[in-house]
Amino acid sequence: MEPKEDVSHCQKVGEEIIETLDYQPGELIVNRIVIPQYRCSVENKSGATRLVQADRPSRAIQRSIADPGLLALIIIDKFIDALPLNRQLERFKRHGIQIPYSTIADWVRLVAEAIEPLAEALLREMWRYNYWHADETGIAVLDNTKKKDTHQGYFWTYKAGNAPLIYYDYQPGRDSERPQEILSQFKGHLQTDGYNAYAKLENKSIIGFYCMAHARRKIFDALTNDKARAEYVLAEMHKLYEIEEVCRIQQLSIEQIKEKRSKEALPILQGLGEWMKKEYEQLRPKTAIAQAFAYSIKRWEGLSLYATTGNLHIDNNAIERCMRTVAIGRKNYLFCGSHEAAKRAGRLYSLLVTCKLNDVNPYEWLKDVLSQNIQEIPINKIKELLPNNWKKNRQQTATDQTMA
Repeated sequence: MEPKEDVSHCQKVGEEIIETLDYQPGELIVNRIVIPQYRCSVENKSGATRLVQADRPSRAIQRSIADPGLLALIIIDKFIDALPLNRQLERFKRHGIQIPYSTIADWVRLVAEAIEPLAEALLREMWRYNYWHADETGIAVLDNTKKKDTHQGYFWTYKAGNAPLIYYDYQPGRDSERPQEILSQFKGHLQTDGYNAYAKLENKSIIGFYCMAHARRKIFDALTNDKARAEYVLAEMHKLYEIEEVCRIQQLSIEQIKEKRSKEALPILQGLGEWMKKEYEQLRPKTAIAQAFAYSIKRWEGLSLYATTGNLHIDNNAIERCMRTVAIGRKNYLFCGSHEAAKRAGRLYSLLVTCKLNDVNPYEWLKDVLSQNIQEIPINKIKELLPNNWKKNRQQTATDQTMA
């Protein structure tokens, strides 16, 4: 912008730069792909001339009017940004595009089916790790057998404790049989909130232990019942978390963490466990503080197990943070259309939240994946498309181009 007054006789000595942020509504683009066809003059065995055509572009979903970019947008809007399909359709209408609900729902189904090999590869990748977090959260599901109400299903969720990988497994129920299929191939430490369904699966291959945050939360809820006892326990637990914070800030190695926990955390845990047992004997069993103590006392060995190692976490907060994505979506789109739709949603959540854990832009990742014919990729190569490996490959390609 030029000054209003005449500056022809002035000497410029500087300038002021103002940066503002603006927005232009997204555009829907019609891509026209021309595939040439040729009639070959060389006759085939039957004496007829042959028709030759160039190959169609390789995509995960063939013969769909929706290109990978549009499909990725719809999926990210729903499963990451929690924008239900009907609201997306209203947005398309404002751009003059009418899309039937059945069509956009079918696109979501096709994407979930296309990325199924990647979800299976993700689970295989997770079985390589010997430390998992586990949790479950509810999801309402439409069920043809229930006319007036939805069915209460669950996403049984597993996160590798020492890798940015997560898997959401939809199951129609919450009984102990539900996690058996996946956990039957898991070997190592399994950290949970103490739900009995997991305890029934513990064996020589699975060592269960518990989340300190859940125990602390129950003590916190009992503050109004017995402030003195609850505050003492919370203060001791706070010391345990301070030790963990020091380990994080100082970026200690696994061996250093183990040594620090052994010297500082284990004595606190031992003393607190004995103190709660003595105090519990003086409490009325049905009071809030007694029930909070009973929860911890019963699980104290499992709550203390982390402190004997340098790699296990004090709590399950890492996986609980990942449950928020489902919780926000559930609040907006309310339910899944069927049990099969819920399974497909689990696959999508698994890969998209894994993107977030690896600091990968989920839109860019999904658009790139859908631009490839996944079905033609060998099983031993499919894991290269997982978000964590995809990111490494992209970074390596960028490095190679820079050095070239």
